[in-house]
Amino acid sequence: MIIGVPKEIKNNENRVALTPSGAFEFVNRNHKVYIQTMAGHGSGYSDDDYIQAGAEILPTIKAVYDIADMIMKVKEPIAEEYDLVRDDQLLFTYFHFASYEPLTHAMIKSNAVCLAYETVENPDGSLPLLIPMSEVAGRMATQEGAKYLEKPEGGRGILLGGVPGVKPANVMILGGGIVGTNAAKMAAGLGANVSILDISLPRLRELDDIMPENVTTIYSSEYNIREMIKYQDLIIGAVLIPGAKAPNLITREMLKTMRPGTVLVDVAVDQGGCIETCKPTTHADPTFIVDDILHYCVANMPGAVPYTSTIALTNATLPYALKLATHGWKKACAADKGLALGLNVINGKIVYKAVADAFNMEYTPLDDFMA
Repeated sequence: MIIGVPKEIKNNENRVALTPSGAFEFVNRNHKVYIQTMAGHGSGYSDDDYIQAGAEILPTIKAVYDIADMIMKVKEPIAEEYDLVRDDQLLFTYFHFASYEPLTHAMIKSNAVCLAYETVENPDGSLPLLIPMSEVAGRMATQEGAKYLEKPEGGRGILLGGVPGVKPANVMILGGGIVGTNAAKMAAGLGANVSILDISLPRLRELDDIMPENVTTIYSSEYNIREMIKYQDLIIGAVLIPGAKAPNLITREMLKTMRPGTVLVDVAVDQGGCIETCKPTTHADPTFIVDDILHYCVANMPGAVPYTSTIALTNATLPYALKLATHGWKKACAADKGLALGLNVINGKIVYKAVADAFNMEYTPLDDFMA
């Protein structure tokens, strides 16, 4: 198979979908790999690194799309790429369709096969291709939240861990999954008073066992959220419903009960956000203020630490990508039901129900294509 890796063109997206080590694995199995020139520069990889791994370098993004059977990316195609996608071309990347209807329509129109990292599953229901970036985003959520709590950045002027004689910040985390757990680890390690809210009692029990004493687990309900937000300094949204739009747990009217300078970090913004007032921002312009509350809603947080993120992502995606390249998407997905769950759009049809439901569009069962 011919694998193409274009340079990411989303704002301040410095990751690349494949390391030179990953390219070597494809070439070693007699596949062809084409990398757009400078695609790896943001992550610390030169064109020569890829050439030494056996890949070939192409000068433009169009050249990569034109030649490749499978496109590997980090982020979803943006408007400038829509017309580059070809009939039957396999796109393997993060899509987050349910959060952006124009992308969904564009990929339907392209007649491509869209396999989304974020909905591939393990037998236990965990999301192996979302986990590494969720780990990065969760840790960054606390890191960025601590930064924006500083007065010059618009926050309340609070040091997350406090100092002797001065109490630490209160940190509230909505969701006890991978993002929430990693955010809590960072916040607890810095000495903050941390509360994790989740609707799963088994998960809360697990967290209660593994977290340090400055982390409290609380059942997530609207009442509890409304009461707790009045006293928080940093609130991190870490809610995920695989493939579907995130629910709004904090509404616009709730902001009025928060203390001015409270910081909201919505990691769920990729899936529409779990805070009503959040809208996607970029690393170039990451924050905005609504009702004296600072919002940080960067949609590609791991892109700020591309060296770490690129290696972590390739570690997770490569085994699946090798299956797709060796067997083709249909055989690979027939043999691996978890990989098949990554299929969201095939040849103009939506085959992932949560995406169809998000926009009240027609849903076509995946079995119609797998027979």
